[in-house]
Amino acid sequence: MTGRRRWSTEEILDTAAKLLRTSDAESFSVRKLAAALGTDSSSLYRHFRNKTELLRAVADRILQAAMDGYRPEGDWKQRITALGLRLREAFGEQPQLAAVWGRYGSGGTGSRLVMEELLQALRTSGLPDEEIPARYHRLVILLAALISSEAGISIITPEEYEQGMEQFRVAVLGADPERFPALAHFARDIRPLGADRPAAFEEILAAQLAAIEAQLP
Repeated sequence: MTGRRRWSTEEILDTAAKLLRTSDAESFSVRKLAAALGTDSSSLYRHFRNKTELLRAVADRILQAAMDGYRPEGDWKQRITALGLRLREAFGEQPQLAAVWGRYGSGGTGSRLVMEELLQALRTSGLPDEEIPARYHRLVILLAALISSEAGISIITPEEYEQGMEQFRVAVLGADPERFPALAHFARDIRPLGADRPAAFEEILAAQLAAIEAQLP
């Protein structure tokens, strides 16, 4: 009698990533992953203690891919900007996984590579060491929020997009000027949430870096 195949950790993560490209973290389960592999859930728990640990490992692979071949260049602001854009691009190719990173984070090699580069860049900025951890934390929150938000918009269907645009037009252009005077005043200039995301990403990140620079001794 042939025994059940033993799947490697990398094969499990490959399959989990494929499932997460077509579903979200909420609907993803170890049971579904086991079914896709043709095995039972208990065999996967030899590799990962629970669903959260598995999701963190999947997100970490995206971080590793983003850091593959990365070489720091330029001053500290250019390094952090380049890193942010690499992360944005990596998760942009697999947007379903951006929400996983934003929610669960990661503690693997990819995470350590990102942390190391951010901390190294901040150290070269001239910030006192005691201020660097807090600045690092705010940068990571900002990057995760921007990337997760953009990824969430990128995976909606055309029908969902059109429905959202119609609701946006009704909410903004149809606002009662007596009740919402500021909204009515700016209505024709207000842009929907998904508009011009690349430029918004860079501008928001640049503003955060400028705020850090303003605090330098």
